[in-house]
Order: sequence, then structure tokens, then C-alpha cells
Amino acid sequence: MEWRQFVMNLGSLSPDQVEEVLLRHGAQAVTFTDAGDNPVLEPAPGETPLWDDVRITGLFSSSVDLDLLREDLLKSLSVTRLPDHSLETLPDRVWEREWLKDFRPMRFGRRLWVCPGEFDVVEEDAVVVRLDPGLAFGTGTHPTTALCLEWLDGLDLRGKRVLDYGCGSGILSVASLMLGAGSVSALDIDPQAITATRQNAERNGVGERLAATMDAASLDASYDVVVANILATPLKHEAGTICGHLVHGGEIALSGIMEHQVAAVAAAYREQVEFEAPAMKAPWVRLTGKRI
Repeated sequence: MEWRQFVMNLGSLSPDQVEEVLLRHGAQAVTFTDAGDNPVLEPAPGETPLWDDVRITGLFSSSVDLDLLREDLLKSLSVTRLPDHSLETLPDRVWEREWLKDFRPMRFGRRLWVCPGEFDVVEEDAVVVRLDPGLAFGTGTHPTTALCLEWLDGLDLRGKRVLDYGCGSGILSVASLMLGAGSVSALDIDPQAITATRQNAERNGVGERLAATMDAASLDASYDVVVANILATPLKHEAGTICGHLVHGGEIALSGIMEHQVAAVAAAYREQVEFEAPAMKAPWVRLTGKRI
């Protein structure tokens, strides 16, 4: 089955109104993307902002009459002309697996590798994480995740208790377990992240040592290692909570921080953590240290 894709820059049009029309005409998926160059990296808590210049994409079956869609858009939006838009015919694919074609084995640190299932690593001492992110963020390709993976590879995790605060796909949880951690607690507010984390742990044969949860109250204060790869604002707001889960002398990594945010994040932890020199993959920074 072929698919048809309708793409339009919104300009001053209402995203909600346009989305409603697309769905009314049978859109199987509607996606908003940045039509300009104004990334929204860190929304305020509770906000779901869009860019200043938004592009909307609707995916339709080949049987949908997109001429009728355009007529409906003109009428519903009370405009005489639509902004720039295009139509494209797409061959049928398993779209949620498309990302795998560009995903190859990646090494982090000395021995840690992240691979899709069909690839092998021949290094004799390689520690291999087989990953299927599903719908959750985190494949190791983003600099913030890479910085955390490299840090974990350099630790002696044998038998230690690890907290992955904001686990996403579970890549840091699974890597910790593959590197010898005795147990990992993985926390996230997204149920899809919890599902992906559990599936990835099972796939790598470490599911019995993982506890993935959305319930922060189920965590305790006795983790030897805490890794939090989120963003600067929640890192600052939750500094007391995050440190409260770490034993004295325990090791911590904070990631998802941009260069200009380092001082403010470090200040939020200053009374509880002694930091080392930051590590950087510009413009992203990782802070690591020990609980005082």
C-alpha cells in the first residue's frame, strides 16, 4: 500500500485547527516540526510549546482525496489561499523501524558498545547492549546520552546499586547492568519509557535486576550511583531529591546541560556534591562528582 503525505508551513494559521481538518480527512499521523531554525530545547514545566515557524505533516492512505482536504482547509480556516504546501507519494514501509537503517554499532569509552540486534561486535572484551528504543528517547546518538555512557564505562559498577533518573529508552540502565551493576532502579514519568526500558532489559538478559517505575516514592536513599540525563531546569529543581537518593561518597552524573547552564546547575548541588571538571560534547556538558 502506498501512502500520501501532505506538508504545509502554517505561517499564522492555528495548528489546532489545521490538525483537526487533517484528522477529519483520515490522517493516520500528524506531525509538527520546526520550519525555521528556532529549537525549543527546554520548555517550562507543564508547557508544550511550538516553534515560531511551524510545519505540519499529515500521513494519509492513497485513497484519500487531498483536493477535498485543501478545499476544506480553505473553508474551515476562512482563507483564500493556503501557505506553501506539497504532496508526496511514499512507498509502504514499517515506518517505526526506519531509524534502524542509519543505526550502526557505536562504542562508548573503552569497551561499551550499543548495537541494533542484527550487528555483531568482534572486540574480545566488548560489553554489548542490544537496543530497541521503541517510542522512547535514547539510542546513544545524542551527545548527552553518549557522555553518560562514556562515564559509566569508566566506573567499577560491580555489585553496585544504580538509579537512572529519567530513564527514557533504558539505555543507561541496561548499560549499567551489562557493566556489572547489582541492580538498577529506572524512573521516568512517561509510561512508554517504562515499557521500552523493561523490554530492552529483557532483551539483554538483565531484566531480573531492573526495577522500572513511574513512582518516585518507591525509590530509597541507598544508591551507590545516580545518573540523571534530563535537562537543566528539572536538574536544578530536583537537586535535593536527586541527591537524597545517593549514599554519602556515592557517584553522580548530571547530563542534558548546555554550556551556559553549567554554573546554575552546579550551584544547585554545591552543598551536596563535589564536582570534577566538566566533560563536553559542545554545546552539551556532563557534570560528575561525589556526594559530600
